[in-house]
Amino acid sequence: MKEFRLDQLEAERIANDGAYLRFLRERNMSVGLYALNAGQSDPQRPQRQDVVNFVVSGRASMTVGEETTMVARGSVVYVPAGVQARFHHITEDLRVLIMFSPPEG
Repeated sequence: MKEFRLDQLEAERIANDGAYLRFLRERNMSVGLYALNAGQSDPQRPQRQDVVNFVVSGRASMTVGEETTMVARGSVVYVPAGVQARFHHITEDLRVLIMFSPPEG
């Protein structure tokens, strides 16, 4: 069994000076914690994998392809491989668990 705590993952992410911390990589998937602060821009590019975004905290808009939705704690957004997706109009610090399948490189 592997068990993770968000507060510990957030501390590790901060210690590594990055917006993204991959904390799990298995044969068929990987998972990371992504952080964007209020007002920050999201530099994401289309991913080669299917992606599920689970918003742990914060508030923003998210555009996937040509569709835009508001996201907040508890939102789950699926992004097919190769489709442009990004968070914007971030009004509250955003923390997102991102699941990739197959695993990211």
